[in-house]
Amino acid sequence: MKTITYILGIFLMAFVVVNCKNSTNPEVKTIEVETASKKEKDPNATYAKAEFTVDGMTCAIGCAATIEKKIAKMEGVTYAKVDFDKRLAMVEYDEAKVNPTSLENTVTSVADIYKVSDMKTVEDFTK
Repeated sequence: MKTITYILGIFLMAFVVVNCKNSTNPEVKTIEVETASKKEKDPNATYAKAEFTVDGMTCAIGCAATIEKKIAKMEGVTYAKVDFDKRLAMVEYDEAKVNPTSLENTVTSVADIYKVSDMKTVEDFTK
């Protein structure tokens, strides 16, 4: 019986020594974050810049980024930026393809909680 216990003890010690490693190599991932969506401009188009308030956002990564991506994917939009802290969306668009109503519809179609207000055309975006 002592021999079996002795062999079992040695086996258990060997198992622990082989499997317990204190040196772990953490996995490092690099994620690129695009702060604003920008596309090439058509030289023959007429562009306008709009700013508007987006109410109902609860976070920068989920809400603001999702709204920004939806607006940026619209045909005719060359620039889209949604600032979560200021609750402000800034969009540059081709007037022939996009209008303020379509921008508002795109934002509200992301989720029912998002509301657009204070839509205005500007010369330059707010800093």
